[in-house]
Parts: sequence; structure tokens; C-alpha cells
Amino acid sequence: MTEIDSIRIRPLSEDPSLISRVYEINDSWPVFTPHDMAASALLSRVPEEFPQYCVAATDGGRVVARGLAVPFNSVLDGREELPDQGWDRVLTWAFHDRQHGNAPTAASALEISVDADYLGRGLSYRMLDALRLAAGRQGHDALLAPVRPTAKHLDPHVPMTEYLSRRRDDGLPADPWVRVHVRAGGTVEKLAPASMTVSGSLAQWRQWTGLPFDRDGYVEVPGALAPVHCDTAHDHAVYVEPNVWIRHGGQPRAA
Repeated sequence: MTEIDSIRIRPLSEDPSLISRVYEINDSWPVFTPHDMAASALLSRVPEEFPQYCVAATDGGRVVARGLAVPFNSVLDGREELPDQGWDRVLTWAFHDRQHGNAPTAASALEISVDADYLGRGLSYRMLDALRLAAGRQGHDALLAPVRPTAKHLDPHVPMTEYLSRRRDDGLPADPWVRVHVRAGGTVEKLAPASMTVSGSLAQWRQWTGLPFDRDGYVEVPGALAPVHCDTAHDHAVYVEPNVWIRHGGQPRAA
């Protein structure tokens, strides 16, 4: 457990009453992300199935942030620690391994979400530290993370490799969320070029986004890190999101 001011952060396994409450916060995920097939099938089950890897922050009786992570086996045939299909892949591997009794060899964060009223208070650093500690208690010497750069949506046509090369004058990454990870001791390892995939009919995309989706080609969608490809002849659109793999090892560093 971590306590700073009035905010307490602890693993869900220490307070199971929080498991059903972690989605109470007002977060800022784009409207289309819940329609990722892996997310829609499995993400809501993560707090209950892996409570020792997940953490929640509370302020009094209010849940103000959540951090979700899962264990998986990275050494089975056809697997690796940092798969190109990042977020989707580790989430599905985690549940496959749980079902089949495969011993975990790695742990990956899935998300850190902070309530809109608590942004700008450094809570994301504390949540990241808490996730690292939780993974460490389960015997992992590193916490992996397929990170979603939070400002990339402002430049959706820029390739992720080019975007990640941008630096501030102090040498730190220009992207705010990648910068948090690097400041916390994380190491950028590689891209996850197909970390999340959301596909649907054009009618579904219109419903999700309010955009017309009436022309072939790439469509800029608010919150998307890359353009969504629209195919009117085949009545579908597909979004493939790139992330960046970051490795956190050793003891957490205080913000």
C-alpha cells in the first residue's frame, strides 16, 4: 500500500471490494477502443481474475485511478516478451495461460487511467510505481508495458518511429506519457505496430464516432493514434493502433 496525502493506492487483492468499482472513474479513453475484440471480451474480467497484479487509488470513498496488469508466459513456442501485437496479444495470452495452467514468466501493464478531476497531480507516477511493486511481489523482476503515447493522436499521419524520436530541450521524450515512463526509469525497447485492432462496419463506425465514413481511404478519428482505413465497397473500416514497448525493471523510482 502507498499513502500520499489523502490518496491510498493498493492492490485489488488487498481490498476485493474495489474490484467491482475500478471502472467508476471518469477516464478519457477514445469511444472506439472498447470495440477492440480482445478488450470487449476480456478486459472487464482482468480485475477479478488478476487482482494481485491490479491496483486502485482511492480518495476517501471515491475511486480516482486504476492500474491493470496481467501475467503471461513469454517462452512458449511462438511467443516472445514483446509481441508486435502488443496489448491485444498479452491480454489474450494471459487468459489462455490461466485456463491451461501455464506458469507466467512475465508481467505486462494494460492501462493506467486517472479520473479527470485528479489529472496533473502526479498520480500517474504513483500508479506506475504501484503496478511495478505488485508485479515484483509476484516474483517478476520487470514490468513490461505496451504504452499508448497520449499526444500521438495530434499527429496521426506521422509514423510512430518518427514521433518517438521527438525530444524536448532536456532530452526527454516529447510525448507526455512516454516521458512519465522514462522519468520513472523505463526503457523504450521496440514498437508494437499492431498493438490494438478495432474493425467494424461503416454503420458501426458512424455510430461510434459521428463521422460520415462515406469515402475510401484514411479517416482521421478523434483520439486515434493513426488514421482509420475506410473501404466503402466492402462496407468496413479498420483501425490498427501502434504502441511502444517500455520495460521497467528493478525497484520503482519515486516521482
